[in-house]
Amino acid sequence: MALYELRTYTLYVGKIKEAVEIYNTLGWPAIHKYEDKLVGYFLGDIGALNELVHLWKFDDDMDRRRTWETIYQDEDFLKFAGKFRPLILKQENKLLVASPWGPHP
Repeated sequence: MALYELRTYTLYVGKIKEAVEIYNTLGWPAIHKYEDKLVGYFLGDIGALNELVHLWKFDDDMDRRRTWETIYQDEDFLKFAGKFRPLILKQENKLLVASPWGPHP
């Protein structure tokens, strides 16, 4: 059964523009190598502001753990993370399983 991971980063007020620049120059070049697991990235627009949200899809928990272990050893990702992490006020991760009805990405 597929496992989804929803990651929400709440950034310090006023840091979205800087975060977008870091993602464009360092983040996406590092992360796109793993986009087969990535459902999408989203920016909050109304409601909770200063949020960057991304959703990942894995075969199971072991696949999730292996993927993140690989990402966290990637030199390009580590360069990006070093620039991006100081912008994060709070991080929340949720593991989700698909409902038995409806479409599933």
